Amino acid sequence: MGKTKELSKDVRDKIVDLHKAGMGYKTIGKQLGEKETTVGAIIRKWKKHKITINRPWSGAPRNISPRGVSMIMRKVRDQPRTTREELVNDFKAAGTTVTKKTIGNTLRRNGLKSCSACKVTLLKKAHVQARLKFANEHLNDSEKAWEKLLVFLILQMGLLK
Repeated sequence: MGKTKELSKDVRDKIVDLHKAGMGYKTIGKQLGEKETTVGAIIRKWKKHKITINRPWSGAPRNISPRGVSMIMRKVRDQPRTTREELVNDFKAAGTTVTKKTIGNTLRRNGLKSCSACKVTLLKKAHVQARLKFANEHLNDSEKAWEKLLVFLILQMGLLK
């Protein structure tokens, strides 16, 4: 679809004035040399917003073009274990800089989930000391004692009845 020409403020104001005077869309269009649909669109915009200028779209433009989105979806469909990092590198090679977060949002917008590994907290010094103490205490235990301990733990967990 081609880009339409924008009407000057004078023409838009004349359309609104003629409409206020009671003229119809066809008559206004013929008098000013504009299409009926153009006249109708300007009048509808004036009725709703009380302005006739074209306002810019709200929000920032998308970082990934529709063609890039289809490339992502095709790659993920063909190779489900593709990481977001690999997709970022693909875009970087094509000359577009995007983040892993943007890739994840794009996948989610198109019905897929982008998962990331959970961050496991490191053991605190007290936990490390407790584990070392337990290991040192049971360093010389017999194999029979370890078997008893394993059976006890399995029973506690409810795996064996």
